[in-house]
Amino acid sequence: MNFSSLSYFEMLARERNFTRAAQRLHITQQSLSSNIAKMEQELGCQLIIRHVPLELTYAGEVLLRYAATFREEYRAMQQEFCDISQNQRGVLRIGVTYTRGRTILPDIIQSFQKRFPAIQIDLVEDTNDGLRRKLVEGDVDLAIADFPDPIPGIKLHDFYSEEVVMLVSRELFASLYGEDADDRMRRFEEGDFAAIEECPLVLNSVDDIGGHIERSLLKRSGIAHPRIMATSSNAETLLALCIRGVGACFVPEILAKSALTAEQFSSLLVLRLGRTAQYRIRLGHQANSYQWSIIESFIQSAWDALPSIAS
Repeated sequence: MNFSSLSYFEMLARERNFTRAAQRLHITQQSLSSNIAKMEQELGCQLIIRHVPLELTYAGEVLLRYAATFREEYRAMQQEFCDISQNQRGVLRIGVTYTRGRTILPDIIQSFQKRFPAIQIDLVEDTNDGLRRKLVEGDVDLAIADFPDPIPGIKLHDFYSEEVVMLVSRELFASLYGEDADDRMRRFEEGDFAAIEECPLVLNSVDDIGGHIERSLLKRSGIAHPRIMATSSNAETLLALCIRGVGACFVPEILAKSALTAEQFSSLLVLRLGRTAQYRIRLGHQANSYQWSIIESFIQSAWDALPSIAS
């Protein structure tokens, strides 16, 4: 048995399908099946139950646990020897949410790669919840996301603060409320969210931070049937719809300012949602027995770039 066989088994256990796993591994399905059969023969145990979707046997679950441990230990060994030899090469896997990567990472990566030109950055984009899973499972080395609570086995570092705001086209708001527009906006920011119940919305997906906040707001306001015009997991799509007057959207203000021109941003009303819409973005990595110095160097580059990100 070798590391390749263990990685094949891990992928099969994740996909629960020979065809998909083989495609992800860029090998033939026959080669994957042969590797798994050889492992079963070597260990003297059946590892999987071959039906659709396939299942792991108890022996398969045990092997999967060892495979994950071996993978992490092998990667840690490679990283430690890079530090010992001072030959910093390899791939640093950074997890980030879709729009946040566009907003904050260019300055950080530019600064980091001036110091470490031989390190390749592999960006993995996902939702906050998806990044949490990838971080715990070891699929990324470092994740930048909203981590509100401690995560077992994960070390978190505070990075910067974000605030989700409600953005709505000035033209749309005026057409809806006319002379009452200022009063409606004042009531909304004082906590009477139902004051603009008639306003159409373009909403985030439910597993996004903006999606959590907007749905909580609607629930607290007792708005059972909001006018939802569109939903998307892409904040830039929501902003484009918002600018065109399709509906109001809920996005982090820092992302809106980055994605829009000054003229576009000024065409929108910015409505504050209160302290419940404010949160910390954190940098997270596994608390391994050995910590690759490159991860700490990237974190330092992120802190160094913070003034340009927050401005």
